[in-house]
Amino acid sequence: MVGTVEQIEQDLAAIDKLIAELAEEFHQAYSSYLTVLGQAARQQLILASYHVCTQGYPTQFLDLSFSQRQQLQQQIRQLANQLQEDLLAQLYPPTPIELLDEQESSAATSHSANLDPLTELLTPTEALPVEPSSEPPIEAEAKLPRSLTPTDLAHWREALEQSIAEELRTVSHAVNRLLQQAGVLPKQLPEPVLQAASKAEMSDVAPHSPNLLNVLIASANDSAIEEDGEEPPSPSPSVVHIVAIHLRLSDIEFANTPVTAARTRLRNFSARLKTIGREYYKKQQERAIAQAQDAWRASWFEE
Repeated sequence: MVGTVEQIEQDLAAIDKLIAELAEEFHQAYSSYLTVLGQAARQQLILASYHVCTQGYPTQFLDLSFSQRQQLQQQIRQLANQLQEDLLAQLYPPTPIELLDEQESSAATSHSANLDPLTELLTPTEALPVEPSSEPPIEAEAKLPRSLTPTDLAHWREALEQSIAEELRTVSHAVNRLLQQAGVLPKQLPEPVLQAASKAEMSDVAPHSPNLLNVLIASANDSAIEEDGEEPPSPSPSVVHIVAIHLRLSDIEFANTPVTAARTRLRNFSARLKTIGREYYKKQQERAIAQAQDAWRASWFEE
């Protein structure tokens, strides 16, 4: 049985308080997580670079002069330090999602939240038609900031996770480009392959080689069409062995106990968010039903 509108409003106010508290705890947890993640990612980026230079391409690394090796190592350290700073810079406090169209918002946020598909119901505002006024329209008042919803918090979390993954991809590509420019990685390796190395989710990677992409790439030189218009026979593809940097969040977390512990705490908060989200949208639906029942009774008259 659906309660009264007043009772449901009290329940929603209590849930709003829980969401605000969870948002603050979530923010603090991500601050701690990004701090230890940045430290671990910095260390593992340097370690992965070490493996590429000493085990993947030792001959090419030895071909560099002493000053070139020093310069390369300095640039790798700079990128690693920048990664640590950039990861922490991704954090911002949870805020309500600003949307221009409420219908688009409902579809997009319900997908991003990974909660039960309950539509966020707003207070009915429809009224009987009224005669148009001759007075000039009054400008709409600025909307007051609304409370956080579970969807807001879930959207904030997803956006933050995507930013973290993008930072790891960006620095992986940057270091691979640096190694290629220094002559460690093959010069003939095309840019699309370097980009694929930084974005690959599944690759042939040995268990003892975390954060490294270890693949064989078949490549053939593009043959121009002969003058008589006939294509020449296709050349046999050459196989290039590529060892490149590919920072993976799972590898970084697995190799570092503080990061693993911080991730476990975030998972616990995510489970709490899902539970609160289900209750929140259930109460939203109950409120709409109760309001509709009141509206029916208020406008019903026996003839």
